[in-house]
Amino acid sequence: QVQLVESGGGLVQPGGSLRLSCAASGISSSNAAMAWYRQAPGKQRNWLALINDSGTTNYADSVKGRFTISRDNAKNTVYLQMNSLKPEDTAVYYCRATGTWGNYWGQGTQVTISA
Repeated sequence: QVQLVESGGGLVQPGGSLRLSCAASGISSSNAAMAWYRQAPGKQRNWLALINDSGTTNYADSVKGRFTISRDNAKNTVYLQMNSLKPEDTAVYYCRATGTWGNYWGQGTQVTISA
């Protein structure tokens, strides 16, 4: 059974930082393309960042230079380091794993940026 479990969300002041984690089980995240998305209330889910099985990363323009995606293959976990957070970063953040076996989503973690 495949599971992706996000954690690390919370309430942070503008300008602050958070690190989200996505722990995978049932798959090897090192053999998958792992991505982070977010969905604000009333809006569509948007792609933020990707790390593929060779370690190449890619970012949406809205987070480039502020967010960093990384992976720890030994822990089967992918991270999203978020810096210089803004109120408009408030959303539920999801991770997604895509491989030859299909694709899976986590349940999401809430990130709220507010003074």
